[in-house]
Amino acid sequence: MESLSAEDLKLFVESVRQYFRVVTRQEPQITSAYLATGELQGHDYNGIVSFSGAFNGHVIVSMPGQLLKELLLLQGETDLSQGNLLDAVGEIANTLAGNARKTLGPALQISVPVRLHGSAGIQARVRKHPYAITLRWNHQPAVVCIDIERR
Repeated sequence: MESLSAEDLKLFVESVRQYFRVVTRQEPQITSAYLATGELQGHDYNGIVSFSGAFNGHVIVSMPGQLLKELLLLQGETDLSQGNLLDAVGEIANTLAGNARKTLGPALQISVPVRLHGSAGIQARVRKHPYAITLRWNHQPAVVCIDIERR
């Protein structure tokens, strides 16, 4: 399998920025974008979208509850239950995956988001060194893990 190009990876950084610009009218601070060499430390709320077809792998969005609550409140949502926070992180992962399809092509098949609660860490499942994007928005940290290879 072949790794994504630098241009392919930039689309994910831009997609993260665009998501926050649209939803919050405030761009996040991208604190780092790097190839991870070990387990990534995640946050309490995780959304995972899997890819198949022309690409194999996952996009994982990991955020703390407070960040998700602030995002929901900005969107006029008052239900801040754990279930709704999980739905929100799953929807963010789904949005980022959908944006990737625009660039990586219509042959990219995207799964329904899997939502997980717990901060045990993000396990890379496809590549030895997944691409990680860490960010801060409104003083809250988050991480997006791009664990994808071209078939």
